[in-house]
Amino acid sequence: MSSADWWRHGVIYQVYPRSFQDSNGDGVGDLRGVINRLDYLQWLGIDAIWLTPITVSPDKDMGYDVADYCKVQSLFGDLTAVDTLIREADRRNIKVVLDIVPNHTSDQHPWFVDARSSRGAHHRDWYVWADPKPDGSPPNNWLSVFGGGAWTLDPPTGQYYLHNFLAEQPDLNWWNEEVRDEFDRIIRHWFDRGVAGFRIDVAHGIVKDRELRDNPVATDEDPPHVREHGQRNVYNMERPEVHDVLRHWRQLADRYQPPRILLGETYVLDVRTMGRFYGTGDELHLAFNFTYIHAPFSAAALAEVVAESELVIPDVGWPVWTVSNHDVSRVMSRWCADDERKVRCALLSLLTLRGTPVLYYGDEIGMADTSIRKEDLQDPVGKRRWPLPGRDPVRTPMPWRPGGGGGFTDPGVKPWLPLGDVDRRNVDDQRRDSGSTLSFVRDVIATSRRREGEPVQGELSLDAWEGAVCSSGST
Repeated sequence: MSSADWWRHGVIYQVYPRSFQDSNGDGVGDLRGVINRLDYLQWLGIDAIWLTPITVSPDKDMGYDVADYCKVQSLFGDLTAVDTLIREADRRNIKVVLDIVPNHTSDQHPWFVDARSSRGAHHRDWYVWADPKPDGSPPNNWLSVFGGGAWTLDPPTGQYYLHNFLAEQPDLNWWNEEVRDEFDRIIRHWFDRGVAGFRIDVAHGIVKDRELRDNPVATDEDPPHVREHGQRNVYNMERPEVHDVLRHWRQLADRYQPPRILLGETYVLDVRTMGRFYGTGDELHLAFNFTYIHAPFSAAALAEVVAESELVIPDVGWPVWTVSNHDVSRVMSRWCADDERKVRCALLSLLTLRGTPVLYYGDEIGMADTSIRKEDLQDPVGKRRWPLPGRDPVRTPMPWRPGGGGGFTDPGVKPWLPLGDVDRRNVDDQRRDSGSTLSFVRDVIATSRRREGEPVQGELSLDAWEGAVCSSGST
């Protein structure tokens, strides 16, 4: 592989930093912890790590509410730690991809603090503001992804501001050229430090309808997820103008040597819409395929998604696949009902499809969702929708070894979220077992790399391939 196209044949590994490795005994993972586990990722055969947000945040949405885009949350470390991570990862031929959140900021970001100070504030037009209707109600019918309305009234200035997620996450106004210029600066800040690219949060939704028109109400003909939401997000998401922004960022990324990559959270459940985010090879390098991750675990259903995706993605594009992430139930729990045979089959499919696979930390050991009590909740979605636990069950600490702390933190330290059954599934035990799911995943990665012509140390045996076969009817 050339240094420019590593992402076409490499394996990307999603790290949730606060749950990966605690290096200082405070119960929260950090950047030093990620550095300490790079040898493991090299052993596994990983080509790049994608870190969920490490920038400054009050953590109303666990980092996806950014208060400073160019500094590091002190909980995780500092810019020196980022530089060390990039340098140490590079020594192991591992790239570092960061999360960027361009759709919204924290309500504690200095931009928004200034914006809400008066209607004439410099940053006022950096966000989406609108007058109430004559009866005082919100400007339109848009709904928040997290439930409830997408508008909050700011009494001192008498206008509503838009938030497609939490009220503490005001949406930026991407019609404003100063916002676009500022994000160019932010992107260059990180590219200049050596990050290999960005995973772009809400890549499909950053531009809003300029006229703020009402969304159409859902009908019986709409897909289940649309009916559940209550409306079709025609005007607050998936606007055609977003492609102009992505094309501009692609030009910016291509100016670097090697070119940086753009991996989009294109959370659309229609393959044809997903395919548009590749443009003509001038937008995203990789657009996440959420139709695949939400499909039933059956050969027919998954084959249909894959076939349609191959037809839709342009020849200059490249598929990207994943079976778990920080927002959906883990593959072991969602598809595989705690069956090791099924999870191996799912991971075999992920790692051998044409395209780039993205492993979510813990998938390689068959990590399942962890049971969460109400008093342990951190996720705002879980707090709103209890007894549904939200996303915390899929974000719990990595089990590195059996016993107290699970190798994630010191024994006796309370982790930020509960550990699962570390004695049943953990990295150390599975590394010693040549028949484990972890060993299987490593062998599949190694064999796939051999197929691409690279020298490898591991090779998947016929017995290991046969061990991946699932019970009939599962896939």
